[in-house]
Formats: sequence, C-alpha cells, structure tokens
Amino acid sequence: MPRGDKSKYTDKEKRQAEHIEEGYEKRGTGKKEAERRAWATVNKETGGGKKSGSGRGKKKKTASAKKGGKKGGKKAAKKKKSRRKKAGRKKGGRKKKS
Repeated sequence: MPRGDKSKYTDKEKRQAEHIEEGYEKRGTGKKEAERRAWATVNKETGGGKKSGSGRGKKKKTASAKKGGKKGGKKAAKKKKSRRKKAGRKKGGRKKKS
C-alpha cells in the first residue's frame, strides 16, 4: 500500500477529514495544507484507519474536535499588542507575601 493511501479509512473518517478540510480552507489555508492538517487531525482523534487483530479497540481522543472554529482568534489579532498583554492581568498587580 503506497504512502498516503486512504483505502483503510472508514467512511466516517473520510467524511470527517473532508469537513475539517473545508473549515481550514474557509479560514484561508491552502488546499494541500488544509488536506494535510485534516488527515492529521483525523489520525489524532481516531488512531488512523482500520487495523486488523484483536484487542485493537481504543477510546477516541476528541480534544481537537472540542477546540472548534473561530473562538477569539480574529478579535485578539485585531487588538493592539499592549492591550492583548494586559487582558489577563488584574488591576493593582500581585499581592506581596508578608
């Protein structure tokens, strides 16, 4: 089987990769790079394709699926650098230990 062959992937994994790829392209990533990232994400979540042998079942890792889309990225990028740094700090600074 040549490298990059997708025949061992399930239909669900193929659909997931396609959907993820569309999302990357919508955000301005190139076609090839979007496809590469999409398959990397699917591999990370599902373990990458069908594998033979007993005892191969493992839980899915869905951390990347929970990250999701456009949360805060564009807004934070528009802010001035000085404003971004101060966003997480509280007024008055840290309390001194006595």
